[in-house]
Formats: sequence, structure tokens, C-alpha cells
Amino acid sequence: MRRRKGFLKYFVVWLALCGAVGTVWLLGGGEGEKAGTGELEGSMIRLEPTEEPQEMEVHAPVSSKGGELAGVWVPYMSLETGEHTREAFERNFKSIADSAREKGLNALFVHVRPFSDALYPSRLYPWSHILTGTQGKGPGFDPLEFMVEYAHGLGLEFHAWINPLRVSTDKTPGELSGQIAELREDEPYYFMEWQGALYLDPAYPYVRTLIAKGAAEIAEKYPVDGIHFDDYFYPSQDGSLDAEAYGLHVETVSEPLDLQEWRKANISAMVAEVYQRVKAARPETQFGISPQGNIENDLGMGADVKAWCAMPGYLDYICPQVYYGFENPGLSYTEALEDWQGIYKREGLKLYIGLALYKAGDSAQGEAWAGGDVISRQIEAARGLPCNGVVLYSSAFLDAEQTAAEMANAVETLAKVEEK
Repeated sequence: MRRRKGFLKYFVVWLALCGAVGTVWLLGGGEGEKAGTGELEGSMIRLEPTEEPQEMEVHAPVSSKGGELAGVWVPYMSLETGEHTREAFERNFKSIADSAREKGLNALFVHVRPFSDALYPSRLYPWSHILTGTQGKGPGFDPLEFMVEYAHGLGLEFHAWINPLRVSTDKTPGELSGQIAELREDEPYYFMEWQGALYLDPAYPYVRTLIAKGAAEIAEKYPVDGIHFDDYFYPSQDGSLDAEAYGLHVETVSEPLDLQEWRKANISAMVAEVYQRVKAARPETQFGISPQGNIENDLGMGADVKAWCAMPGYLDYICPQVYYGFENPGLSYTEALEDWQGIYKREGLKLYIGLALYKAGDSAQGEAWAGGDVISRQIEAARGLPCNGVVLYSSAFLDAEQTAAEMANAVETLAKVEEK
């Protein structure tokens, strides 16, 4: 009875979200493509409502078939080498994957689009500067093909990690190139600027479709186990961030949404379109998001995690970054777990917990992260929810001196996860 009441409650929430999404009138090219080229058309501007998400068949994640997931994030910083050669790249990735496998992990979440770019040949995004030092310059091989094949050869899942909106920070990459530079020049209103950084604006159907097609391109070309977004959505709650697009919304509908609800509708429309296109490209590929561990912070950034968890058509799994100590003031690790456990989840949705391995053993983090067994205890606490596994941030700390004691204990605990 309790679950039925929970379903009815969030069914109402879902209907409200669909209504909100349907009233968002935005600038953009939508599905417009250049005739005969198959390329997204960015020059056409029109007003149109966002489509509401459609219900689709939900496919269980691969990891659920073989037990609990034990993963690690591999950020772009860990993939870049000073040599910028194929040999150096492959040697470095092999070292990361080998270490993960030796420690009993079974999944890699690897950055393949950190700055609206690509670590693979793409018709939509330029080559990443991570590979050669220059955005738009090809490395002479397909890094993603190599990484997927090598990970699978070790029995590891491979999840392609994408930053959907981030284009650049104040320093990285040094210069934009290729498709993204052309879009910036031709359609500057598709971008948001904040504190020296540049982001795509999800208010525009063209932008959402670009992101969704980019995710589907990966799923179609490579046998990845998942497409993965992190917590980079709207970078600020400040109204000046996207004032022009929001002003258009206010001017063109009779009952405009408030700014926060409008932003949530934009992000949810993007998430739904990514889900639909990824499933169309490769139905068995998971799509999941790793939002912040603080639910209220997520909602403020436009990430309507409650709706995504409650109804089909958005996610296969959610992996909150619960990067808090057991005694963290404001929100402790245990309290955050309880918050995520308390969210209504549709049947079949997986819950993974992201853990801050990088904080463990760091004296700057204080006593709460000392002792050598913090991560081990957090894994046990997460398992007690229950959840479907954990993901560690990041691969750079699997063999670091700082986390040696933590990893020794965590490996034993992770082994118990495997046996469960």
C-alpha cells in the first residue's frame, strides 16, 4: 500500500513536470538538419514547445546481472599524457584499467567528452585537446575504440562519461576549434558565460538535440555499457546567466514558469531526449547521471532528480556523489544516504553511491577522513540501504600513497560485495 501511495504521489509530480516541459517556449533549431548532409542546422531560429518525455521500455543495467557494481571514475586529467602519443595514451589507460581490475572493481566511468569535444572521431564534436594538446587535432587512432576493447577484455564494464553542457573553463581548452567554435561564432546565444567559463544553454532545442545525438553517436558506434552524465548542469542560480532566453519564455507564454521550474524543465527535456536516442541506438546501453549528493543543491542547478527517479523515460540508474564524512556539518554521509533512500524510485531504477576516495587520508580534510577505513565503512553503510553498488572518485587515487591504507581496507570490503 505504501509503495502504491508513493507511486500515485510521483505520478502527479510527473504529470506536473510534463505540463511544465510542454509550456517551455524556446529559441532553437530543434530537429532541423541541413538538407542532404545529416548535420544539425543552427541558423534557423523559431519558437516551439519542448516535447514531453515518452515512456519507453526500461532495460536492466548489465551490472545488475552479475551482482553489485564496483566502479571508478577516470577523469580527463588522468587520461592526458605529456607525450601526446598513441603509445603513451594506451600505456597509461592500460595501467589504470589493470589497477582497477586488480582491486576487484568491475566498471570504469571514463571521460570521453569533458569540454564539448570527443576522444573519438565524431561528426558533431571536435577532437579533444586531451589527446594532442590542441582541440580539433586528431591523434591518428581511435582512443575510445581502444579503451572499450581493452576494458571489456579485462571483464570491466565501460561507461562513457560526458559533460553535457561544459564547453570551456577560463583556461581549458586554450582555444576552441571545429564544430563547437563554428557554433560559437554563428549562434552565440546558444551559449552561457559564467565566471570565465562557457556552457551550452539547454533552453534551446538545437542544443538539447546536439547533446542527445552526441550521446547516441557513442552508443551506436561503440559497444559501451553506459552513457554517463555528471553533475554539471546550470553553473549558477543567478538570473543573469540565461536572462535572454528566459526573457523570451516570459514574453511568449501566457503563464510563464518561474526561473527555477523553467530551468528544471529544460534539463529534464534534455535528459529525456538523451534517454530516447541512446535506447534507439543501442537498447542495452544504460543511461545514468551522477548528481550532487545534496538533493536541494541538485534542484537549484536544474537537476530534477526526484522526477527522474520516480518515472520511466529518464534514467536506468542514478549515482549521487555523496562526498561527505560521517560527521560532516550540515549534511552528513549517513543523512545523505537516508535522503537518497527516501526518494521514491520507479521499479527497476538502480541506485549507486559515489564515494570521495580523493578525500580519504588527506590531512586537509580533517580527522573525519583519517583512520584508513573511512571508504570501507562508507561502502558498508551504502550496502545497508541497500543500494546496487558504489563508484569511487577517482582512478588517480587507486594507487596513491595518500590512500594506500584506505584502498587496502576497501579492497577487502569490495571483495565482499563481489561475493554477495
